[in-house]
Amino acid sequence: AKQARNRNTQAILPLRGKILNVASASTEKLRQNQELKDLIEALGCGVGPQFNLANLRYQRVIIMTDADVDGAHIASLLMTFFYRELPELIRHGHVFLAQPPLYRITQGAKSVYAMDDAARERIVKSLKTSQKIEVSRFKGLGEMPPAMLKDTTMDPAKRTLLRIVAAPESRAETSTMVESLMGKRPELRFQFIQENAGSVQEVDI
Repeated sequence: AKQARNRNTQAILPLRGKILNVASASTEKLRQNQELKDLIEALGCGVGPQFNLANLRYQRVIIMTDADVDGAHIASLLMTFFYRELPELIRHGHVFLAQPPLYRITQGAKSVYAMDDAARERIVKSLKTSQKIEVSRFKGLGEMPPAMLKDTTMDPAKRTLLRIVAAPESRAETSTMVESLMGKRPELRFQFIQENAGSVQEVDI
């Protein structure tokens, strides 16, 4: 990612693995967590009583993780951190999710990228069947050479970003959802799974 960035406008803060779940961690653990301290320092705006939006160093704070279930888990932990500790960044539209592709579909000299299974199927169906079609799945961003990572995920002219939004009118509902899915009570997560399992079409385990 550091090789794929534009040094004039983009900075990379690598995080190792899954960060602390701030929804279930104690205040003391939060203060002691080095990765979160590094993240707060890099952003420059402070946290809690010291927060000052004017000191934010970056217009866009982009969470970039692998396109698989592990990447989604890491992204969920980071979104929980921003929602709980730096909600003003979400409120002012500064937090985004990068959308790296999960698949590369190649036919002859042409390659296209698919964000998910549905996009992969749609692209494959649109290609001519007279030529061999190769579909490869990315295990992680580290598999991509810098030029490909830039072309698919980091180039502002080509990338796809999702802005993280917490609508004010849904504040209570959002808070309840975050607490249920990320909080200290596993029975709430179990209840959510039971209530929503029927709507799942594919499970990536």
